[in-house]
Amino acid sequence: MQVIILVISAIVIISVLYASTRKKKPFAQPGFDTEKEILLQHVSFYKKMSAEEKIRFEQSVQHFLQTVRITGIKTTVEDIDSVLIAAAAIIPIFAFKNWEYRNIHEILLYPDSFDADYRIAGSGRDTLGMVGNGPMQNVMILSKQDVRNGFLSSTGKSNTALHEFVHLIDKADGDTDGLPGALLQHQYAVPWLKRMHQEIQLIRSGKSDINPYGATNEAEFLAVTAEYFFEQPHLMQQKHPELFSMLEQIFTPAAITT
Repeated sequence: MQVIILVISAIVIISVLYASTRKKKPFAQPGFDTEKEILLQHVSFYKKMSAEEKIRFEQSVQHFLQTVRITGIKTTVEDIDSVLIAAAAIIPIFAFKNWEYRNIHEILLYPDSFDADYRIAGSGRDTLGMVGNGPMQNVMILSKQDVRNGFLSSTGKSNTALHEFVHLIDKADGDTDGLPGALLQHQYAVPWLKRMHQEIQLIRSGKSDINPYGATNEAEFLAVTAEYFFEQPHLMQQKHPELFSMLEQIFTPAAITT
């Protein structure tokens, strides 16, 4: 009996040691040439960079795909989906070289829009993306179709994936409240809130070209205006110079001081 117990114990110990020493299977990610081609074709933010910045952006995309799993739900995750999602993650934090997303582990990619109960069939499917809470903490859900639409349209002011990553940035300080404490310097918080509420009133009265969804609350205002800021910067600077300047202070402070 003692011999049997010793044998079983030895097997358990060997199994534990094997499990602790074996390498985890790496997340699937596109090859370097494929990644670069997709970025050049579809990501305007990347195309405008210097050669040195492009290299850093590519490395950031690779790092993101090595650390965050993208799982297809009733759809296949293609290279273009992985690269565009990673690009959306990197764009709003590119000015912050040491930034790490610590509040996301996995992205669930749905084929299209879904409802509040995550269903992808039936009526009421008006959600394009969301950051999870509770049991879905550290998980993001995105619509494959809308991830692509956000990058493949050269004239739009919306980008679903970027919108959701801005929510994650906003949430990094513990509150999703339109005040991204992880990026926004303290002295700019009050002016930002004041300008935000002024613009929300303009949106509600039909006197602003900003997506009406931005008037839902402060968090949605930040995410919606960030989409506009990164997707159509020249148009936003022309139509909303003060708001544009404040978003620069949040997302690209290095560009202001150099």
